[in-house]
Amino acid sequence: MLGLFLLYFIGKAFYELAHDYEKSRWGFAILGIISYYAGTFIGGVILALIGILAHSDFPQNIPNIGLSFLSLPFGILACWIFYKILVSLWSRKDIIKNSDSLDGNLMG
Repeated sequence: MLGLFLLYFIGKAFYELAHDYEKSRWGFAILGIISYYAGTFIGGVILALIGILAHSDFPQNIPNIGLSFLSLPFGILACWIFYKILVSLWSRKDIIKNSDSLDGNLMG
């Protein structure tokens, strides 16, 4: 149940970001959720590799819920990074677009 709330807030943040920059709202809401799942998957792989390299049975002895909680920060970090990348790209394009329109107004 808590996972659904987390997905709701992730989707809502990306939905509102896409709305602010006039992009596909639902598409980027879904991409935000996909970025969360990609981050948790990568986090799980990293934890498994750490266990293998340390020659321990660390990932095998943890219940699935425990592994989910350990990979949660990786998913949130992936969402945050993806969000910041989108803001950076879209604001840069917005600045370029605004400066072009200002140049056109000054020349014409």
